[in-house]
Amino acid sequence: MAKNSVGNFEELSTDDIEARKKYMYEKMSKRRRKFVERVGYENWDPFAAPFDPIDIRQDMSGYTSDQLSQLFVRESGKFKNQEYIDAVNEFNVMLVMNFEKVRPVYEYCLWYAEHLKKHGIKP
Repeated sequence: MAKNSVGNFEELSTDDIEARKKYMYEKMSKRRRKFVERVGYENWDPFAAPFDPIDIRQDMSGYTSDQLSQLFVRESGKFKNQEYIDAVNEFNVMLVMNFEKVRPVYEYCLWYAEHLKKHGIKP
């Protein structure tokens, strides 16, 4: 029989995991069961590890969103107002969570800076 890890706590057989999954499902409220049914019982993994809280997730360079914001303000000297900093923070949260989601904005900004330079305008 195959052994599988459930979390980092123990090794269980596939049959044991299925028995625990069924037990958990049977003890759920009707509302919670609807969620599982929407996902599909076969696809539902009650043992999945939770996501890290956003304040400890890191970007590709190893910085959190807060650290990136602080670096930007310190290195660029751009502390215009709180609304400006809030926008930087919001962008950094999206960047850390899913870079592919912000890639179009990033690439557009690079393109636009070059576009302005071609027309003699300082970005």
